[in-house]
Amino acid sequence: MQTNQNTLKILLSKVPEVTIFFWIIKVLCTTVGETFADFLNFNLGLGLTNTTIIMGIAFFIFLFLQFKATKYVPVIYWITVVLISVFGTLVTDNLTDGMGVPLELSTAVFSVLLGLTFLFWFLSEKTLSIHSIYTSKREIFYWLTILFTFALGTAVGDLYSEQLGLGYLNTGIIVIFIITCVFLAWKFFKLDGVLAFWVAYILTRPLGASIGDYLSQPKVNGGLGLGTTVTSVIFLIAILAIIVVLAITKIDIAVKRETTGTNERKKNILGQTVGVLCVFLVVGIGGYIWRSNDIASQTNSSQTTLAGQLTGFAKIENNMFNDVHSNNFTTAKKSADNLEHQWDTSEAKLRKIDGKTWTKIDGTIDVVLSAVRSANPDASQCKSALHNSLNVINGANK
Repeated sequence: MQTNQNTLKILLSKVPEVTIFFWIIKVLCTTVGETFADFLNFNLGLGLTNTTIIMGIAFFIFLFLQFKATKYVPVIYWITVVLISVFGTLVTDNLTDGMGVPLELSTAVFSVLLGLTFLFWFLSEKTLSIHSIYTSKREIFYWLTILFTFALGTAVGDLYSEQLGLGYLNTGIIVIFIITCVFLAWKFFKLDGVLAFWVAYILTRPLGASIGDYLSQPKVNGGLGLGTTVTSVIFLIAILAIIVVLAITKIDIAVKRETTGTNERKKNILGQTVGVLCVFLVVGIGGYIWRSNDIASQTNSSQTTLAGQLTGFAKIENNMFNDVHSNNFTTAKKSADNLEHQWDTSEAKLRKIDGKTWTKIDGTIDVVLSAVRSANPDASQCKSALHNSLNVINGANK
């Protein structure tokens, strides 16, 4: 009887083996999640809401196909990961840009939701290992966890890179350092493999976003200037190539054995988990307070409104309006790059002065960027977006 039960546990998982290819394609998918969402939102001019609806429908279609599959199918699985990375990113973007939810609140809420998902998953299945995803219940927990990791990773990444002014490149370097520390802790100091996996998995989201933004952003913004279209195409081709290799070689398909571990091992894992959480809370909150105080020290304490701080942005948009009126969209697009760069550079300071007004202006600037950067920009639409944005900026600048 015991032999039969052990045999039942030796099954093919619905997810791939964790190899170097897993992490490479995961980062690639995360990068595409960042750049492709921007491509649809800005380059095609779909807007945040339409982009979210389209990607949400595509995600749920492939998630359905993933659940219908009886084994791990590389094409279905990794397309689902690409789509959930885009959708998870858009969930946070909608909360931040569409509803004005502070990134601090988004980070806290998604942290709690992720923690609760892990808790209920463990209480139900006694394991969080992805090597044991062979039942529908575990697969539900798995994909819900993935969704929250992308949403949380987006919130944390945007909080530190944009709101706290660290920048995408610096944020990416910091994330690489943390992931390296986690790897060394697993390799040499017996950090639990499942715990190390999920910590690294969460952190690959801001890492991928940093890579995507660094490659796609214009050189004036500190990027390499490849653009969202070229960056998305490059990474999608790379993802497709790896999927083909995996489908042919099947090197990421293996028999998985579920192990529950002894009570002593479980206590050790619990202690490690609490320790890791404490470290991240101390470092994360400490870093947030330090950056916030640093920004506050650079801001005039008597400045309680944005009045007088927005003249440069109004000037850029007025020049863009004149260029659009003259059908000079080449120059208008260059001005759009400059506007985005100046706005992002000033975000930490301006947001500290008046976060509510900053969020309102940020929304109008996003509409301007989307309209001007469209593949086939419409002059009347561009003028309308600029007119609305200038009204808000000038109103706040008085």
